[in-house]
Amino acid sequence: MTTGTWVRYYGLATFGFGTAGVTIYLLMINITLAHLETVSTLTPFDMRPLGYGPQEAAALLEALGEEGRVYYLTRQIPLDTVYPALLALTLIFAICWFRRDLPESKLARVGVWASVGAAILDYAENLGVAAMILGWPNLPDHLIHATSAATVAKSGTTTVAFLLVLLSGANWVARTGGRLQY
Repeated sequence: MTTGTWVRYYGLATFGFGTAGVTIYLLMINITLAHLETVSTLTPFDMRPLGYGPQEAAALLEALGEEGRVYYLTRQIPLDTVYPALLALTLIFAICWFRRDLPESKLARVGVWASVGAAILDYAENLGVAAMILGWPNLPDHLIHATSAATVAKSGTTTVAFLLVLLSGANWVARTGGRLQY
């Protein structure tokens, strides 16, 4: 494959996965998570980057009620099952696009691993939230702490991955002046 073909491939993949990811994200923020917050008057688990404790988790699950918990499981969790993979693929292809002429770049490797790690942690968070909903009202503290830890780690790792994409992009602009080279 020629360099120009790779540039188009990485760019199209970044745009395609990014568009799908933004669409899912907007659905979650504007519809499912907004609905959960309206029903409970509390912030959903997914929107608590600093985590939560047993009392906060119990308060949210109680405030959601049966219908809210079912909605979380049947609307929010399915969307959040698609989103982490789309986000990771978007970030990975963006890094590859910006770093295509430097395949041995440590920044690129760390960025790819951070993107994959963020997705894995998001899936761990989703499993924990689903387990808490399904186990309600019997919530073991270790489940809440583990799920909260996954939430915090996901938030941090996602931030690192985004920053590495931005650094890769800035490095690319500095090297090329922002010109696509074929």
